[in-house]
Amino acid sequence: MTDIQLIEKFLNGDVNAFNTLVWRWQKPIFNFTLKYLNNVEDAKDITQRTFIKVHSSLGKLKEKDKFSSWIYQIALNQCRDESKRKKNKNNYSFEEMRENIGFDISNEVDESGMAEHNPTRKLHRDELNGILTSALAEIPEEQKEIVLMKEYQGLKFIEIAEILGLPVNTVKSRMYYGLKALRKQLEKWNLDKEMLQYEM
Repeated sequence: MTDIQLIEKFLNGDVNAFNTLVWRWQKPIFNFTLKYLNNVEDAKDITQRTFIKVHSSLGKLKEKDKFSSWIYQIALNQCRDESKRKKNKNNYSFEEMRENIGFDISNEVDESGMAEHNPTRKLHRDELNGILTSALAEIPEEQKEIVLMKEYQGLKFIEIAEILGLPVNTVKSRMYYGLKALRKQLEKWNLDKEMLQYEM
């Protein structure tokens, strides 16, 4: 069943249809907020707030075929508000990052399924995750948002443009400068660029 069909069913009184929407979108929205805020509890809270907002505003959504862009827009606005509130409390050193890492910032799946059973490989991956998280926190907010949506959420440029209300060319430009700024931050850790699998 499509999102549009679920939305219609919910608006016609089917509560289970909304529960299905939550089940379908909870993980991607949580992953996005987690990467944006770098705090598990904040991400849980913002994800919950996002779905509360979706629940109360779904009837006002005119273009139901753009639900995915709309829900990311809500999550992004919630993240921006939270980020402003905690602006001076979210700067971590690399060592602090390593201590607090509890998630994988990459959407890539280890096809071998062996990462969790290989302590050395897991440590290496977690260290890279910590560095990437720290580096993302240092680049301009408007660039970070686009890098997260494009590289980690897999959204298309046109979808990101809809979410942000920007021309596609502006999104592409910010993506370019965002990756450039990210690489500059990563050079501080003396990382080989090829390890990061970023392409301009």
